[in-house]
Amino acid sequence: MLVELSLLLSIFLYFFFIFFKTKSNTDSSPKSYPLIGSSLALYTNRHRLAQWTTDYLLNSPTLTFKLRGTFGQSRVITGNPEVVKHILKTQFSLYEKGDNFRTPLSDLLGNGIFNVDGDEWKFQRQVSSHEFNTKTLRHFVEHVVDAELNERLIPILKAAAENDTILDLQDILQRFAFDNICRIAFGYDPKYLTPSLPKAKFAIAFEDAVRISSNRVRMVSRLIWKFNRFLNIGSEKRLKEAVSEIRQFATKILNEKKQDLSSNSSSIQSVDLLSRFLCSGHSDEKFVTDIVISFILAGRDTTSAAMTWFFWLIYKNPDVESKIVDEIKAKSDSPIYDEVKDMVYTHASLCESMRLYPPVPMDTKMANADDVLPDGTVVKKGMVVTYHPYAMGRVEKFWGKDWKDFRPERWLEKDETTEKVKFMARDPYTYPVFQAGPRICLGKDMAFLQMKRVVAGILRQFKVVAAVDDGSEPILTADLTSKMKGGFPVKIKERK
Repeated sequence: MLVELSLLLSIFLYFFFIFFKTKSNTDSSPKSYPLIGSSLALYTNRHRLAQWTTDYLLNSPTLTFKLRGTFGQSRVITGNPEVVKHILKTQFSLYEKGDNFRTPLSDLLGNGIFNVDGDEWKFQRQVSSHEFNTKTLRHFVEHVVDAELNERLIPILKAAAENDTILDLQDILQRFAFDNICRIAFGYDPKYLTPSLPKAKFAIAFEDAVRISSNRVRMVSRLIWKFNRFLNIGSEKRLKEAVSEIRQFATKILNEKKQDLSSNSSSIQSVDLLSRFLCSGHSDEKFVTDIVISFILAGRDTTSAAMTWFFWLIYKNPDVESKIVDEIKAKSDSPIYDEVKDMVYTHASLCESMRLYPPVPMDTKMANADDVLPDGTVVKKGMVVTYHPYAMGRVEKFWGKDWKDFRPERWLEKDETTEKVKFMARDPYTYPVFQAGPRICLGKDMAFLQMKRVVAGILRQFKVVAAVDDGSEPILTADLTSKMKGGFPVKIKERK
């Protein structure tokens, strides 16, 4: 009800101020009115924010524009690599998560690594970094991922192929990723990917919490959700319930881990991420559960989002799928870790998929002091600066006139010494899919190993066929991560 009243008020203000001269706008910025700025357009396009802002960004000569909010507030949205490098590396200390991002997500993420800055972030990152060494990565792909793949995922796909049933692949991959991140980060197996595909209370709560928290970030005014939270009504009431369920789950993991460590104090076999934090002297329940929730979000939603869009794109591009299958067959006699590590064409295909559908389509920072960006844009203290990987993957200047095409070859080149094809990485500030600079994603290598093992395991045996009407395209919903609206229905076919 409150949202509707807010909309009516906005419409009233629109017609009131339409008689006044609007602020001067360039073609690369949404039309702005006194007091309300571009709030009407922002509200209208709130469900397609990534696509809407991409249109304006691509029309800007500098790949940067300002989006004006209410009462003179503005945010900068950029796809300019020099600006991205400026905020993520050159002036890293100047641009933090900030209150505009941290506050809407605080109920869900608390003080977890993805929602903090400064010394808190440094400590969590330092402890977490020990979890991503070569030994851990090898164990992860050879034991955790491979077991989940062969004991759970493949049997479910085989049964679907035999019975000609439709699966929601997005849901399946989220379950797969959830089991994986819990096992490697916390030494806990939730067994969420089982043949019955249970609708676990925790999973539903997590979905709701992520969606509602993301909507908070997109709201024209935070007063709306804060007022609803104060009254404990609507989506804010559901968020409170969902977060309570999530924290009960995280606390259960924490208590079981504490008990395990106390009874096996001399053992070094269970040194997972959660154990490292507990052994570092941080046993405060709130602090550690914040960490648990943050890593579940990162490990579950980003890799599953990337793989969902990947399987859609190779379904649409059978020539690419054929080359991936050829590579998988050529590597089939190699040890698991070596197999996935050396899958060059598959690696390029995943990068190309994430160019078009990055798991995190937009990310924000807040300036803690006045600044001038490399393209001349003036930034005031407290202003939000959003960098836009989704839009950057669509810039012709970076990717060529064929940027719309799904073409993994753009990531490959021939090694003049060996004559073999090798992977050619792009500048991380032109392709900031894993962030860049000091905050670059710690789990990047782990994510690639997991995704390549899944791709090899599935495509060696099955063909994934989208169960959609001819010509229809999935709709991108950009919450905290990129998802397909309504899921990704598929049929599984045995590969002959």
